[in-house]
Amino acid sequence: MESSAQIFQYILSGLANGSIYGIIGFGFAIIFNATGIINFAQGEFVMLGGMVTVFLLSLLQWPLVYCILLAILLTLIVGIIFERLAVNPLKDASPITIVIITIGASIFIRGIAMLVWGKDTYPLPSFSGDTAINLGGATIMPQHLWILGLTCIIIILNRLFFYHTIYGKAMRACSVNPKAAGLAGINVRAMVLISFAISSALGALAGIIIAPLTLTSYDVGIMLGLKGFCAAIIGGMGSGMGAVLGGFVLGILESLGAGLISAGYKDAIAFIVLLAILFFRPGGLLGRSGIERV
Repeated sequence: MESSAQIFQYILSGLANGSIYGIIGFGFAIIFNATGIINFAQGEFVMLGGMVTVFLLSLLQWPLVYCILLAILLTLIVGIIFERLAVNPLKDASPITIVIITIGASIFIRGIAMLVWGKDTYPLPSFSGDTAINLGGATIMPQHLWILGLTCIIIILNRLFFYHTIYGKAMRACSVNPKAAGLAGINVRAMVLISFAISSALGALAGIIIAPLTLTSYDVGIMLGLKGFCAAIIGGMGSGMGAVLGGFVLGILESLGAGLISAGYKDAIAFIVLLAILFFRPGGLLGRSGIERV
């Protein structure tokens, strides 16, 4: 019989992991709202965030914070280049065609990363040391607090950007009706470009903040990307906030399942939950009628 302290430990760990899934899922939701497609290269932006930070640390010997900011900027540029070269030219392509292109881009980016950095795993220094913090009978690493804190900041910034800036309102208009937004004078393709830029930056941030706990490698984005996609589906693909909620739900269920049943089922739980949501509530936990698109 598991004690309440152990259950609390599982929940804390699940919230931290769920924050990562939620940030990645948020990136999926932003691009889906702007384009109607699912960007399966999102996991590679996660990988690039961690790997580029490690590379910059070893190459430039700069303070960690500068390397993190530069890594996010470089990953953002990769996202912009990807949109300009692979998505923007396909003006009349069907969504499924673009989805296939994103899968191909994912394989391409991962292959380039393997050639550049090899197949080894690389550590990234934690932001605030490695001394565990006792909290209500459970322990949590300082890096977990960074993950939770940055997730809260992203939620706040999301609200401010999409509801209180001209570009955010334009992106929301495009997500509701791109044709009407274009007739109103909004540059829809520019909004798509901005969505890829924001999504790639969020993916890079997720890869950076989780790297001190899990290490990073050229293929780390595969599973994280899939779980971020699961989070977006669970919460509701039409809502960035729903994606964050879905990430929390997925992370907690995954952690409880690993602790109470078996760690061997940890990755399988994500897809079991996804199948259950698709079967019983295809619109996600919030449901399309009860959410606003990002």
